[in-house]
Amino acid sequence: MSLEEPNDLATLYALASLATSAPDPISAQSSILAAVMAAFPADSGSLSLLTPESGSLEICAQQGLPPETGDFALRPGQGITGWVTLHGRPLLVADVSHEPRYIAARRGVCCEMAAPIVVEGQIIGCINLDADRAAAFNSTDLDRLARYATEAGIVLHRLWQFERLRTNSTQLTTLVELGHALVTQLAPEELLSTITDSGRALFNARLCLLHDYDAANRELRLHAWSAAGDLSAAALTLQQQTISAEDALLASTLRTGRTTEFQQIDSPRYREAADLPRDPSLCSALATPLTLEGIPAGILSVFHDKPHRFSDDEKRLFTALASFAAVALQNARLYSRVFQSEEVLRKNETLTTLGLLAAEIAHEIRNPLTVIKLLHGPLGADFGPDDPRRRDLQIITEKIEQLEDLVNRVLSFGRAPATIHSRWSLDEILGDTNHLLRAKLTQAGVQLHYTPLPQPVAIDAHKGQLQQVFLNLVLNAVHAMPQGGELRITCAHDRSVVHIDIADTGGGIPSEIQPRIFESFLSTRAGGTGLGLTIAQRIVKDHHGELKLMATGPGGTTMRVTLPLLPG
Repeated sequence: MSLEEPNDLATLYALASLATSAPDPISAQSSILAAVMAAFPADSGSLSLLTPESGSLEICAQQGLPPETGDFALRPGQGITGWVTLHGRPLLVADVSHEPRYIAARRGVCCEMAAPIVVEGQIIGCINLDADRAAAFNSTDLDRLARYATEAGIVLHRLWQFERLRTNSTQLTTLVELGHALVTQLAPEELLSTITDSGRALFNARLCLLHDYDAANRELRLHAWSAAGDLSAAALTLQQQTISAEDALLASTLRTGRTTEFQQIDSPRYREAADLPRDPSLCSALATPLTLEGIPAGILSVFHDKPHRFSDDEKRLFTALASFAAVALQNARLYSRVFQSEEVLRKNETLTTLGLLAAEIAHEIRNPLTVIKLLHGPLGADFGPDDPRRRDLQIITEKIEQLEDLVNRVLSFGRAPATIHSRWSLDEILGDTNHLLRAKLTQAGVQLHYTPLPQPVAIDAHKGQLQQVFLNLVLNAVHAMPQGGELRITCAHDRSVVHIDIADTGGGIPSEIQPRIFESFLSTRAGGTGLGLTIAQRIVKDHHGELKLMATGPGGTTMRVTLPLLPG
């Protein structure tokens, strides 16, 4: 065994062990160069890799060279290092003073040798060693350097694979968490914050923005963002800003409909872009349009504070993330409409409650008012024509008649005129009601099972009032299932009537209040008015139907609405 063989094996072992001991490829590059230089009488050295974006050869690790050496890049074929990388063959130059291809990286170099780094048949870089005396390296040294470079390529390839696996694992975890969030989080702001947090995490970016797009006014508005470190303050300056699409750099993605990459956004030519955060550290960006039913609805973008070339895989992943964001944006808009509808319904219920209360007060006033009218009539018989009390009695009579007229008007106003009833399909009324309640049921974790009649049936009804009945019954059922559950709406035909059963899986109605559930102002829920079932029962009676409690207990409650059918 020659003296070189034990040293050769020790160096190869040191290189191979880096595949499991090095924390990442970047730190491994410096360790590789250090192990190789220790095996030779070298005074300086470098490890250079080809950059996929520019195709130039850039120094990734160096020893013994001036610090500024790593600031320039070589083209393949340029210098000894570039020649070795271009041709894929090791090269030894015993005396660089006679070599026209030599480019000095530092003064004093007399001898140089270099070997290519090859991964799966593809040249990815080069290891270069320098010595300050001529003929410091020989052909045996060049063969050893070639072996070390081959092992270095294997080590780097494995570390890159591990890093890619870790990245893919992180991305997969983020996507799974994002999908879960889209299902479980219904609050619009939480959804969009989750999207931007996921975007920043997926691409290890410094900033992620989500803009709404108003197509009618051609304007962008920042809706949500996620920022790392002190960039949060810079992002806040963009909060709720409305920007014309003509002045927005990111809006170009809306015009092309494709994911767009931006480089050197810190350069002067991008200073006029109103949608970019005023932070000079940001230099690379990727933006993609959000589309809802073929119409541009917004823009999702990520920013890096270091030059970053986005790969095709990253662009495809970002496009997939944008699809999630589009769904979230659509949900946010739908939920906003639902919440607005809920607010309108709540106001309508309040007005209905006030109307019912007024009707009940008027009804209770009318009875004693009738008694007063009957009793006071004969009181003026004993008063003469000139008696001032006769005039007082006339005034009292007029005021009683005014009160009676007022009571009658209130009672007439609270009574729904028959002319607003018309022919309606029961399935259409229930279908529209279920659609309106979809977001509310999802938010509450309640699964809806609707069983319509096999054949459509018609009823004489006021659609809005009947929807109010069904909404009230369903919302009562949802409140009875705070941890979620199942809601079943079942229709059954019985000769000239139809039964609509609404059954929940809640805890049931307490036995002590079951006989009184239709009484006014009876409520077991904090904040409840106690008028919902009272109003619902009155509406059903106005439709010549019946509302009753069919069953209740620990397994749930079933309410039944019975309505007469129209012939045919």
